[in-house]
Amino acid sequence: MNFPDNLKYTKDHEWIRLEGNVATIGITEFAQSELGDIVYVEVETVGKALAANEVFGTVEAVKTVSDLFLPVAGTITELNPALANAPELVNSDPYGEGWMVKMTVDNVADVESLLDAAAYQAVVA
Repeated sequence: MNFPDNLKYTKDHEWIRLEGNVATIGITEFAQSELGDIVYVEVETVGKALAANEVFGTVEAVKTVSDLFLPVAGTITELNPALANAPELVNSDPYGEGWMVKMTVDNVADVESLLDAAAYQAVVA
């Protein structure tokens, strides 16, 4: 399994990459492999301010639907437009083209409190 060192992780299997106060969020390689073939990503929270650990959307796989939890508090600013026509990008490139949302983070220090790659790997091992 691949867990890039430049990302932070949650126990709920989301990853976050921070650039200034803008964060890109998706689900981990482990999460997509557990879900199986992803057929739909639904996010209806664009423009909304949410607290950490609030549900920001759902990901639908062939067998199940799972909630997506926001790693830190902030405002969802963008949904990955490519996922509308190609939700399988989450399976093929979870840390790249398969990102889910971008957000403005309320407090960038909150990101530092999340799991690093080694700590996340210990969670899923």
